[in-house]
Amino acid sequence: MARQKVEISEYERKRQENIAKTQALLRNLEMEAAQAGLAPTAKTATSAKPKSKKTAPKKIKQEEVVPRRTSSRLRGIEADSDKAKRKAEEEHELQRQADKAKRQRISDAFNFSDIVVAGNAWDQSGNFLSIVGPAKPYERTFDVEDVGKTTDKDLKSLREKMTGLKLWEDFSPSDIKITPERIYSMGFHPTADKPLVFAGDKLGNLGICDCSQKATPVAEDDDEDADVEGPSITTLKPHTRTIHTFQFSPHDANALYSASYDSTVRKLDLAKGVAVEVYAPADKDEDAPLSGVEISETDANMLYFSTLDGKFGMYDMRTPAQEAAGLEIFQLSEKKIGGFSLHPLQPHLVATASLDRTLKIWDLRKINGKGDWRLPALVGEHESRLSVSHAAWNSVGQVATASYDDTIKIYDFTKSGDWKVGTSLTDEEMRPSAVIPHNNQTGRWVTILRAQWQLNPLDGVQRFCIGNMNRFVDIYTAKGQQLAQLGGEGITAVPSVAKFHPTQDWVAAGTASGKLCLWM
Repeated sequence: MARQKVEISEYERKRQENIAKTQALLRNLEMEAAQAGLAPTAKTATSAKPKSKKTAPKKIKQEEVVPRRTSSRLRGIEADSDKAKRKAEEEHELQRQADKAKRQRISDAFNFSDIVVAGNAWDQSGNFLSIVGPAKPYERTFDVEDVGKTTDKDLKSLREKMTGLKLWEDFSPSDIKITPERIYSMGFHPTADKPLVFAGDKLGNLGICDCSQKATPVAEDDDEDADVEGPSITTLKPHTRTIHTFQFSPHDANALYSASYDSTVRKLDLAKGVAVEVYAPADKDEDAPLSGVEISETDANMLYFSTLDGKFGMYDMRTPAQEAAGLEIFQLSEKKIGGFSLHPLQPHLVATASLDRTLKIWDLRKINGKGDWRLPALVGEHESRLSVSHAAWNSVGQVATASYDDTIKIYDFTKSGDWKVGTSLTDEEMRPSAVIPHNNQTGRWVTILRAQWQLNPLDGVQRFCIGNMNRFVDIYTAKGQQLAQLGGEGITAVPSVAKFHPTQDWVAAGTASGKLCLWM
């Protein structure tokens, strides 16, 4: 009996067509995968039964992912333990070193082996800067034990004299607020009769303190010591902005010249109590903050100044203010000149320190060029690893600089009296004779440290002072030998602005809070 053909519905026919298309698509995908090397092996593809024993997966070494900072509790360190404190100190030091490395990343080399380094600056590992650590308030790096170990009789005697200087006994530094704001400049009146200290601050105030005053009790109590009234201080405001530096005229002890960020130099007549403007830019709208001022030892009428935009100026004060005939300005640097100095005995020699990392010596006897290229003769230059904050001549022809590479450098130009016009020093002749490791990282809130010579020491020994970030003032010789580290009770901030009296062994220093520290 013939079998009847079953009719396929339209729905079933469509379904079978879709299945055929899907199977064809899968076959095409398998073929493409095989060609690309992505298909499973035949053994794996045809195996229907699972293996009775599974092979161990290949171990892949993975790095442990941990947060950058983990609490001591999660690391199993007991709170307030010695282990926790040591761990915190180690992490802080590592972070500080990393931050310092980022700030000081410079490609060029600086060969310390070619320099005479004072104070055994090289440690056993040969790392020069490793001995200059972060500021540690009140931790001494030089004390009476160092003085006692000194074998050189003359040096020991000088160290004993300088270390013997004491804080002003009548008043604590915390009670002597000589200026309302942060101190930027400091100095003594040249008189040797009594210590008269002057200080310029951030807002243009000039504080004057007669440090021969005696303490006067203002209240008495049977159970407590009598309170002591602070010293009498006179405050003037000759400028509207920061008094960056000032100098007493070498020709008139009653004339104080001050340079300010308000772009002016003013002369304060102490006898008359009047401050007059002696220099300002011709354009009243010009903003040219000043970073230095000096009066020539040989000419009472010549005023020298530097600016924060790298200029150096000479101005004859006999010239009327509205005339430019007596004014010459030179662009000595593309960056800020932090400070300059004239050689006391040869004022034609100028030392400039700049943000461009250089100390430069210029000779004003020879000026060449035209227009913006008109410049004094460059005698020589020396480049530091980081910016140079200040350069100061002493009376015998040595220059001291402080730099952000944590060094104080001393340069020996004692033969400068023999230099002829047009002299050009070699790189070797411009190398420092001594380099002293010194923490100069003042940061934002502490005034920049500057090495300042005693201009005319009575014993003839050249020495300078500089603030110390551990809240002291350091004193060194021209050979880089440390003489003293001055401190005392009541110093609650860094005495960053330090200055010697020109002849007497008195040292004054000012802080960011406007307080005065005085050693006599």
